[in-house]
Amino acid sequence: MRGAGLVTGLKRATSSLAQPTRARICPEKALLKASFSTTTARRAAESEFEPFEAAAPINFEDDDETPKLLQRVRVVPASPSYFTAKPSFIDDILELKAVLRKYETLPQIEPIHAPRVAWKSLAEYKNKADEPIKIAQWRKLQKVLQRLNYIHPTIMPEEAKQVMEKYKRAINPYDRQPSPKALDEMGRGMGVGRRKTCSAVAWVVEGEGEVLINGKTLTETFKRIHDRESALWALKATQRLDKYNVWALIRGGGTTGQAEALTLAIARALMVHEPALKPALRRAGCVTRDPRKVERKKPGHIKARKMPTWVKR
Repeated sequence: MRGAGLVTGLKRATSSLAQPTRARICPEKALLKASFSTTTARRAAESEFEPFEAAAPINFEDDDETPKLLQRVRVVPASPSYFTAKPSFIDDILELKAVLRKYETLPQIEPIHAPRVAWKSLAEYKNKADEPIKIAQWRKLQKVLQRLNYIHPTIMPEEAKQVMEKYKRAINPYDRQPSPKALDEMGRGMGVGRRKTCSAVAWVVEGEGEVLINGKTLTETFKRIHDRESALWALKATQRLDKYNVWALIRGGGTTGQAEALTLAIARALMVHEPALKPALRRAGCVTRDPRKVERKKPGHIKARKMPTWVKR
């Protein structure tokens, strides 16, 4: 029985291999395929007999009835960088670089002798451009402006002047010059000096070298020789000790601060008489105010920073 069943199973398997299998097709897909083929065939048949016409020619002429086709179809941006992230900045930097390439071969002057110009700040340029400009980009633009500014002023092209004018401030602070001081009706030059918490006012007049400070002589006001020399250092450095008389008023501070404040006051009053002495007084250190102040003593310290020896560190 087992042998007969085995033979029957083998016959069925061999017969199934000999006959080809039929794929099952979905009726919806078959219907869609038939309709598609029918429509395609119909359109192909109709195209063989149905006539067609070409499009009308494009009219590029500007008539009263027909406007320009190109203007009606597409609006051309005013800037070639319109579709960039920062069109205003890119237009500005390209314009400056184009002007620089045009005039970069002109003679230049040294940067120290170039006219000082106050350019617009980053915030002002941002408000004008209405774009998020970074500080690095603004410095890049300023670098090109500075290079244009180094062109010799006598041969500066008008085009470069007009381009740089857009980036200058409305008021240039470097053009402001202090009003020149003059002698009063008595022939005196006045100067004001400050140091630490002390302030001094000095009047310098031509004389024999007399000095009065708060109604006292120089020796009565300053006991130390170093303070006396410091007070009259402006006259000593310019060799004018015996040519001018000094009358001064001092308020506040200690002896060292009073002497150094008086040095600055006498130097400024001396420049009213002789403005040409400014370079010599600057080299002597009499023109610029010293802004330093003494650091105050801290509680528990011997001095401002020195700790007591018995404190464990």
